[in-house]
Order: sequence, then C-alpha cells, then structure tokens
Amino acid sequence: MSGALRVEQLGKSYRQWGGEWRRMASWFAASMQPREEHWVLKDVSFSVSPGEAVGIVGQNGAGKSTLLKLITGTTRPSQGQVQLSGQVSAILELGMGFSPDLSGRQNAYHSAGLMGYSRAEIERVMPEIEAFAEVGEYFDQPLRTYSSGMQMRVTFSVATAVRPDLLIVDEALSVGDAYFQHKSFERIREFQKQGCSLLIVSHDRSAVQALCSRAILLEKGRMLKDGKPEEVMDFYNALIAEKENQKREVLHHASGKMQTVSGSREAVLINVQLLNAEQQPIEFVAVGEAVELLARVQVNADIPQLVLGYMIKDRLGQTVFGTNTWHTRQVVQEARAGSVVEYRIAFAMNLGPGSYSIAVALHANDTHLSDNYEWRDLACVFHVANLDKSDFVGTTWMTPTIAIRR
Repeated sequence: MSGALRVEQLGKSYRQWGGEWRRMASWFAASMQPREEHWVLKDVSFSVSPGEAVGIVGQNGAGKSTLLKLITGTTRPSQGQVQLSGQVSAILELGMGFSPDLSGRQNAYHSAGLMGYSRAEIERVMPEIEAFAEVGEYFDQPLRTYSSGMQMRVTFSVATAVRPDLLIVDEALSVGDAYFQHKSFERIREFQKQGCSLLIVSHDRSAVQALCSRAILLEKGRMLKDGKPEEVMDFYNALIAEKENQKREVLHHASGKMQTVSGSREAVLINVQLLNAEQQPIEFVAVGEAVELLARVQVNADIPQLVLGYMIKDRLGQTVFGTNTWHTRQVVQEARAGSVVEYRIAFAMNLGPGSYSIAVALHANDTHLSDNYEWRDLACVFHVANLDKSDFVGTTWMTPTIAIRR
C-alpha cells in the first residue's frame, strides 16, 4: 500500500578496527571483532500505516536523525531492514544535496531530478516551487547568498512540489520564519487530508500533537515508548526531569489516559480540584462560569522557595493557557518541612466546549526543568459545555462588540 513504512530491528553502529588489516580481515572472518563498537541506534521496530502521521521525539543524540537517514537510504544500516512503498520525499539536513554555487532554481532542477522527476514534470512544477518559496529575485542567485530560512523555503518547496505518499521531515523546519512555518504546516495538513503518510522529527510539542496521531520516543538509540502524542510528550518531559535524579512514575488515570508523575518529592500535591462558586468540586463547567482551582501542597523538606505552575490542555494535549507563581510574583519563600501550602486560583472558564485537563507543577524557579519537586499530568480533568452563550467555534470564548454601519 502506498505510503506504508515498516522498520524491523533497525540499528546502526560505528566501529573502530585499530588498523586496515583488521578491517579487511573482517570481510573474510566473521570471528574478527572490532576493537570498539558504538551503537547509535539499535533494535528499533515500528510501522507507519498509509495516511498515518507519526512523530519522532527525543533528546539530542537519541538517534532521531540517524533513524531518518537509515529510512531514506542516505546511511546504510548495520542491522535490520526498512520496507517502503510509494513515492517518498524527505527533508533532512538543511541544504542537503544543494550546491552553494548554484542558484535556487538550478538547485531545484537538480534536486527534483534526483527525486526521479522527468524534465517535463520539473518544468511543470517549477513555477509553483518558485511561488511557494517566496524568495523573490534570490531564486536566481547563488545559494551561498541565502539565509538559512531562505534555504529552508526552497528545500521544502522542492520536496513538496508534488504530493508524496510518504513525507519525512527532520528538524529543518524549525529554522524557518513564523510565516513560512505556518504555510508549511498548512501544506502538510492538506497532504494528510489527501492520504499522505508523515514521519516528522521535532522538539516542538505543539507541532507533534497537532500533526501526529502517534509519537515514538527514542532514548540513547533505543525506542523507549510508542503511543499517543500527549502521553509520549508527557513521558518525555518526565524523562528530562529524571536527569536531575528525580523519580518518575506512570499511572493509569481514571479517564483511561496514562498519567505521568515525576519530581524529587520534596514537595508533593495532596489534592487538586476545580471548584464552583459554592466551593463544590465539579467536572462539568459552563462556558464563562466562575471557577477556582484549588491545589494543596505537602512540604516534605526545607526548600528555599516554592513555585506552583499549572497548564490547561485541550483533548489533544495542546496547551490552552499556562502560567506559574514565579511569573505572577507570588513565590513562597523558605517553605518548611511538615507545612501545608494552599493555592486558590480564581478565573472565568472562558473556554470553548470540549474536554480539558490541568497539569500542575511544583518547582523552585521559573521552569520545572530544574529543581522540580513534582510534575503531575492529568491532575484534574473537566468538561466545558455551552449552556447559555451564542454559538461559536474554537477553544476560547470571547465577547466581541460588533458595530454594523450601512
């Protein structure tokens, strides 16, 4: 089936033989072992179905780019195999295969030819490539005069001039300006609607959750987790926190989702509740209703300062709103072991109808990535319904004033 991808036990190692004669001997004697062997990727297996979008995430050095190079054939695997079907377009390293001495147009001709397009096909799509890239007169100037963002525009325009069955994108899109990023993601979404499969590497949580139905987490060259984007990204954040010698735990939430809890436990959440005007816990909220987020914290060790952060997420796990008491200048100084701190955050539920969750974090500074006492996903789950407002779409309720003149 076009756009299908299957990766089986894929791995890549780099070997130090200690001399050419040992390397040559290994061709004839299987018993000849290298002096050193470093695996950058090992035993990775997964599949992508036609029309499916999968995100690859992980820290620098996890093996993400190596995986894409093995899949596209620009690097040969040391073990395993890759099965691809249909037309494949890949955007890997910025400017990969482009010559700095050729113009953007000449590079576009050359790159499209390497992708297997005939000259007639290239002539047909060239005006569209030039129009989509929007680099103006630079399209006929040497590539060495381009900024990284301009190179990205031409690279993406060439790779997506014709809808592929499978589109593979590395972090290269991150160098583009905001306007072109929006334009690129819109083209990717349009391709998805037409049945194009997608494999994308990105550190952008929003991009992964907006485009992908699955995410795969790599850590030190091995596949650590394969699941829903929200669960994988939450697990990824907890993994980063664990680097600071913090505990990590994955629980089954009542909603059926996987809940990630991490932190040093020097301060922990006793309970988190959403309350109505009568101070009653609620799970269903009306659009615009006044509510209060209650968070009670048990301090288990003397800590210099305590910050509470919270994020409201939609059903896809994308952040709708978030802040913390560092930014609101309400840091609790010198919290003592055995004490209990209570936070009450009042706001109007100006969200659109749908299901939402709240993630809560306890930490010492402006971010939970250092001195993280506890991070708790799905600390609270609630639903918003439109009971008395005029119909609207989106995740935010606004009260615009409309003036009409005739």
